[in-house]
Amino acid sequence: MLERLARFCYVRRRLVLGIWVALFVLLGALQGAAGSAYHTDFRLAGTESQRGFDLLTKTGTAGGGFDGTVVFVADQGIDDPAVQAAMTTMFDELATFEGVTGVTSPYAPQGAGQVAQQGPQAGKLAFARVQFSLDLQQADFLRLAEDTEELIPATDGLQVELGGQVFAEFEPPESETLGLAFAVFILLISFGSVLAMGLPIGVALAGVGTGVALLTLASHLTDMPDFTGILAAMIGLGVGIDYALFIVTRYREGVHNGLGFEEATITAIGTAGRAVIFAGITVVISVLGMVLMGLSFVRGLAYGAAITVAMTMLASITLLPALLGFAKARVEITRYRGLAAAVLFAIALFAIGLRLAPLALLAAGLAVVIILASFAVPALRREVPRREPKPMRETIGFRWSRVVQHRPWIAAAAGLAVLVVLSIPVFSLRLGFSDDGNFPEDTTTRKAYDLLAEGFGPGFNGPLLLIAEPNGNTTVVDQVTAALGADPGVAAVVPLTPPQSPLAMWQVIPTTSPQAEETEQLVHRLRDEVVDPIEAATGVDVPLTGIVASNIDFADYIGKRLPVFFGAVLALSFLLLMSVFRSLLVPIKAVVMNLLSIGASYGVVVAIFQWGWAKQLVGIGEGAPIEAWAPMMMFAIVFGLSMDYEVFLLSRMREEFDRTGDNTSAVADGLATTARVISAAAAIMVFVFGSFLLEPNRQIKLFGVGLATAVFLDATVVRMVLVPATMELLGKVNWWLPSWLDRVLPKLNVEGTRPPEPVPVGTGGGGGA
Repeated sequence: MLERLARFCYVRRRLVLGIWVALFVLLGALQGAAGSAYHTDFRLAGTESQRGFDLLTKTGTAGGGFDGTVVFVADQGIDDPAVQAAMTTMFDELATFEGVTGVTSPYAPQGAGQVAQQGPQAGKLAFARVQFSLDLQQADFLRLAEDTEELIPATDGLQVELGGQVFAEFEPPESETLGLAFAVFILLISFGSVLAMGLPIGVALAGVGTGVALLTLASHLTDMPDFTGILAAMIGLGVGIDYALFIVTRYREGVHNGLGFEEATITAIGTAGRAVIFAGITVVISVLGMVLMGLSFVRGLAYGAAITVAMTMLASITLLPALLGFAKARVEITRYRGLAAAVLFAIALFAIGLRLAPLALLAAGLAVVIILASFAVPALRREVPRREPKPMRETIGFRWSRVVQHRPWIAAAAGLAVLVVLSIPVFSLRLGFSDDGNFPEDTTTRKAYDLLAEGFGPGFNGPLLLIAEPNGNTTVVDQVTAALGADPGVAAVVPLTPPQSPLAMWQVIPTTSPQAEETEQLVHRLRDEVVDPIEAATGVDVPLTGIVASNIDFADYIGKRLPVFFGAVLALSFLLLMSVFRSLLVPIKAVVMNLLSIGASYGVVVAIFQWGWAKQLVGIGEGAPIEAWAPMMMFAIVFGLSMDYEVFLLSRMREEFDRTGDNTSAVADGLATTARVISAAAAIMVFVFGSFLLEPNRQIKLFGVGLATAVFLDATVVRMVLVPATMELLGKVNWWLPSWLDRVLPKLNVEGTRPPEPVPVGTGGGGGA
C-alpha cells in the first residue's frame, strides 16, 4: 500500500502539491478566523495548596494567585513626601490593571511590616506586595510587566525594581529560526546540494505549519497552554527534517545505483518511508505518554506535539514524493546562485534568531540581489562541481564500524562507562523550582530579590500562606499563630484580616530562600507536625498554600507520576520495536541504551544546575533544584528523537541482514549508510538546543543543556559505539524471537520491499537551483 501511495504521489504530483497548498491556506484561514483559545490550567487537584486556593476562590478572597513585589529604596527615606506621593500613585494605578487582584502598600496599615527596620536600609527600603489572578497566561505576564514598568516614577534618589514571576523578563527562545539556520548550513556541508538541503526543510515546514494550525484550532476543544505551539514547532522541525532527510538520502542512493527517478522514489518511500512511519508512531507514543501525568496543561502539550509530529510524518510520505517528482535529477545539481542565496538565507535566519534585524535585512537583500543578478551574469548560473559519492565501504561510517566490531568488548565497556559515570549525579536529583535569585544580576527581577533579601531576609522572597475558616472558633487563630511562631524555620508570622471575608489568614516568612531545601522541609514540617494536631483538635481545616507551597506540591506530584510515565512509554515502545524488528534482544537493548543516554543527560543537568559545576561557563547563579517539569519534557522529546535514530539505523541493519544473512556485514553496512544522516540530524538538534544557552533565563538554559547533551550522547556514544558493539557481540542472536511470540505479535514489515535490479538511466537535465 505504501508503494502504491508513493507512485500515486509521484505521478499525480501536481494534484498532491495542490492539495497540500490548499490545506495550508485553508487551515491558515480557519486559524485566522477562529483565533486561539490557549489556556494554562495549573490546578493540582488533591493537593493541600490547591485546597487552599479553592477556599479562597469559594469565599471570593484575594490572595490565591501569583505573587509579585514592587521593591523601592529612596536615599531620602520612603516617608519623604515626594517619594510617598509618587509610589502611592503607582500602587493605585497598578491596582486597576486587569489581572491584578490586590496591592498591599507599605503605606497602608496592613503593610506596616513591609518597611525595613534594621540595617543600613532602615527607613529607606520598602516593598508593596502585588497579588495576581492564577488564570494569567504568558501573554498577560508580558503585558503586565511592560505596563508596570511604564508606571515607575522618575523621582531623584528613588530606585524601583519589580520582583516575582509575573514581572520576570522572559522571551521564548527563537528555536525554530535558529534551527532552520543551523539546518541549512549543516545539510549544505553534509550533502553538498541546495535541493537535497531544501527539500527536507521545506517538507518539515509544511508539516509543522499545518500541524501548528491544527493544534491552534484544537485549543478550542481542550486546554492547551500558550507555549504549546513553540514546543510543537521545535519537536516537529526536529523530526520533520529527520524524516524527509532519511527519505531523500535513500532516493539519492537509488539514483546513484541506477534506478529511474520514479522507481528510486517508490523504493525510498517503501523502505525509508516505512521506517519513518514507525519512528513517527514511536515519537507520538512518547509525547502522548505525558497524558498519564494527569495534568491539564501537560495533556494539552502532549496533544499539540502529537498532532504536529503526525502532520510532519504525513508530509514526508505524501508531499515529499511529489516534490521529488518535480526535482528528479536536479536534487544532485547546485548552481552558484542557489548556493550563495542559501548561505545568505541561513545568515538572515541566524540574525532573526539572535534578534539582529539590520543584519537579517542585509543578508536577505543580498540574496535577492544575487538571484536577480544571475539573469545577467552567466557565471552565477554555472553548476557547482559535484562530489562523487564514495563507495559505501570506503566511507568513514563503514571504517568506524569495522574498528568497533574488531574490538566490541572494549568499545561496549568504554561506551557504557561514559554513560554510567555521567549518570551518577542523577541519584541526588532534587525536583523543585529555582527562585528569582538565579536571574542575571542586571535584571530588575534579580535586583528586587537581592534588595528584599538584604533588607528583610531571604524568606521574604517567598512567603507561605495559611488559611482557615474558623466559623466563630476564635481559639484556633491564637493556636495557629503561636504554633507557627515557635518553629525555628519561621522568621515571622503575620496574621491577616481580609476585608469582608469569613477566613482567617497567616503569612509565614521562612528564614531561608524559596528554593532552599530547608524551606521545603519547613513546609512539610508545618503541615505534618504543627498544623495537623491543631486540625485534629479543633476540626478546622488549615491548608498551607501559596506559590512556594504549590511549587513544592507540584514537584512532589511530578516525582510520583514520573515512573508511571516512563514505564508506559518504555513498555509500548518495546512492544512496537519487537513487532517491527521481530526480535527480543533488539528492543531490550534499545530501551536500555536510551535510558542510559537520557540518564546521563539528567546527570549533566544535576551537576551543572543543582551542584553548580561550571556555573560561570553556563552563566547561572548558585545551584538550585531542577525544575520539576524538566525531566518529564526532556524524556518525551529526547526519547522520541533517539527512537528515530534507532529505527533508522536498525531498519537498515535488518534490511541488510535479510538480504545477506551475515550479521557482521549487515551491522557495518547499516551504520555506513545511515551515519551521515543521523550525524547531520543530531548536529542540527544539538546546535538548536545549545543555542538556548544564549538566553538569560535559567530554566531555558537547563532545558537546552539537557536536550543537547542527550542528543549528542545518543548520536555518538549510543549509535556509533554501543549499538555496533553489542550487535557484533550478539551476532545472529540479535534477530532471535521465540516462535510462540512470533505467532502472537502483529506482522509489521519495516524493511519494505527490496528495490528492483537497477537499469542504466540517464542523469537527466534541468535547471536546478
